[in-house]
Amino acid sequence: MITQDPAPLADFEEHRPRMFGIAYRMLGSAAEAQDAVQDAWLRWSSAGREDVEHPGAWLAKVVTHLCLNRLTSARARREEYAGPWLPEPVLTGDGALGPLESAEQRDGVSIALLVLLERLTPVERAVYVLREAFAYGHREIAALLDLTEPNCRQLYRRAAGRVEAARTEPGPAAAGRPRFTPDPAQWRRLVETFLTAAREGDLARLESVLSADVRYVADGGGIVSAARRPVLGRDKVARFLVGALRKYGTGLPVSLAEVNGEPALLFGGAAVLQVEFEDGLVRGVRSMANPEKLEFLRRQLSHSGGLSGPGW
Repeated sequence: MITQDPAPLADFEEHRPRMFGIAYRMLGSAAEAQDAVQDAWLRWSSAGREDVEHPGAWLAKVVTHLCLNRLTSARARREEYAGPWLPEPVLTGDGALGPLESAEQRDGVSIALLVLLERLTPVERAVYVLREAFAYGHREIAALLDLTEPNCRQLYRRAAGRVEAARTEPGPAAAGRPRFTPDPAQWRRLVETFLTAAREGDLARLESVLSADVRYVADGGGIVSAARRPVLGRDKVARFLVGALRKYGTGLPVSLAEVNGEPALLFGGAAVLQVEFEDGLVRGVRSMANPEKLEFLRRQLSHSGGLSGPGW
């Protein structure tokens, strides 16, 4: 009887979370990240063990290169995407994207930052993710990407500069700059006021909690009804939210969860709403409603038995 050596599978499973974390940050898609990790397994299972000195480094290199190859075609698809493109939301309270114990770690998986990373070239994004999210040294990154160390340093400086410049752009387009994050109790009070006013159609009260330059972005992917362009300004956003919740949100249970390191509202399994505050007012709202992009999150919910957090 022939038995399969369990060591290769054990080594792969040990490094699977890091591979998924790299792939998700590179691609902004949980589904594509899972595919990249699966492709890495196919390569790993057929590789000669005598050629692999450090499994973690070998697997990180493979999955990074797989993501670089995928990014080219992904960008072509996003240019034809119906309406605004947002990354796939991921529940992070269970550690799906690694430890998020600091503000910097949470920012590293935020929807806002992942949108900004779309401005980088694929190799700039790889260097930035490996350095910022996983603290790889420039020498290690050079080995993973088959580049020189000075080139990696230059790519990192360029990428970090472009991200910082995008964060500090004036006006509502600067959707990725760091915001003041209220403590959970304060966030809940603020968002409850916001949500109650929107659901009750109380325009005056809703406008009172919106900043003058509030920005609403929705990703429906052309599959479900959603705004095809960002909605800007207090009056327009208030009226749009009231209309959308009246038409699509009636009867849906609303629960609180941690999504991409930040609190979010889950409308059943139909939509995810993230609300950003600045100086006690809503400055930004992002709605992810493309059902194809919610499949991974719905699987997370089914595996966890649903949400244990409070609902409205």
